[in-house]
Amino acid sequence: MKKAFTMVTMLFLSVLLLAACGDDDTGESNSSSGDGKSVKFMHLWPEGSSAQHHKVVNEIIETFEEENEGISIDLEVLSNEQYKDKIKVLSTSNELPDVGMTWAAGYMEPYVNGNMFASVDDIIESGLSDGFVSGTVEAFSMEDTAYGLPLELNISTIFYNKTIFDEYGLEEPKTIEELYQIIDTLNENGVNPIALGNRDAWTGSMWYMYLADRFAGNEDILTKAINRETTFEEPALVQAAEELQSLVDAGAFVQGFNGLADEEAKSMFMGEQAAMYLIATWDLPNFTTNEDVPQEFRDSVGYFKFPTIDGTGDTDSYVGGPGVGLFVAENSDVKDEAKAFASYFVEQWGERAVTDVGIIPATKVDADGLDLPQMYVDVLNDLSEASNITLYADVQMSASAAQMHLDNIQALFGGDITPEAFTKTHEETLSTEE
Repeated sequence: MKKAFTMVTMLFLSVLLLAACGDDDTGESNSSSGDGKSVKFMHLWPEGSSAQHHKVVNEIIETFEEENEGISIDLEVLSNEQYKDKIKVLSTSNELPDVGMTWAAGYMEPYVNGNMFASVDDIIESGLSDGFVSGTVEAFSMEDTAYGLPLELNISTIFYNKTIFDEYGLEEPKTIEELYQIIDTLNENGVNPIALGNRDAWTGSMWYMYLADRFAGNEDILTKAINRETTFEEPALVQAAEELQSLVDAGAFVQGFNGLADEEAKSMFMGEQAAMYLIATWDLPNFTTNEDVPQEFRDSVGYFKFPTIDGTGDTDSYVGGPGVGLFVAENSDVKDEAKAFASYFVEQWGERAVTDVGIIPATKVDADGLDLPQMYVDVLNDLSEASNITLYADVQMSASAAQMHLDNIQALFGGDITPEAFTKTHEETLSTEE
């Protein structure tokens, strides 16, 4: 699915919201000794940065092996960027793990076109078809065939340290002008305003996407440009690039942001070395349920919607969409066992993603009676009122266009390219793919 996937939340989240209101080398997996089969599984939730995810995955694997004698799971865990790099390398020799994680839309297109991902329609049709939130499977489908089993939904929002805000008499900003005032006050007092790890440029892309959305007044301008329904040199897209550089010039972000990884920026925020951090709700556990994070810090975290600009933009319009999903390798020597594990994983993941991890799953969950953190409930309420969710730009685009986008995001933040050159480069790249 090369085209953008933009979702109106009410189409796919209603069931989930029923009660929200009241981390060796990898090769081709082979049969293990004797009659047993080994399924190679790679995921991107290391214990250090995704403790709750990691714990639940291990427990699911343990119960699967207990219930499926003769099948063992050979696990490899990598960080997000390490995972992306290794999957890319493995794909060049067609040695993907039997089961792994993928993102939707443009990210998975080369793998599908290269016949590396197996269809998972049979898994869905065997009992999961009614379990997914509407719209999520479609994001992992091409030409009406599903190649991924979605695991999560996300929106991106600006988390902030309430203790720091209170110390300097700051309030959640509703407008970009108010955000600039907060940035100035924090800088005047020697406090880093915003944690940003733009070495992983998808983080900076989220800032650009939100600015574009606000300038355009929630007209899906970025999605339309990627889909070639309009040009990437639309005024709102140029204005967003200009505003982003204005934020940099105002000292909005921590020093050396283009050389920091997202994990480093996250550590700065969680170490109370920065007052704000724009990230998706996949990090909700660190602010709610992760007991390895001090309760005092968790209690100090709040969030606010991305502000309006000059009175334009809809704060109920979000950057986000389906997060990772599971794929099964087409050339797996243990494809049946791999599909059995993938199906079992999805079935077990749903409610446990809510109660044990604290994220929003792509499967329907009746939240009635569940003991949920207030921030989680607040996010669900926001999702129920969302007017639009636009899928992350690098996920929407083809692999080559996405790399161009991320390279230029870094250049834009670093002042190495003008806003006009930024949008022109995007237009030239995208137009050659039509």
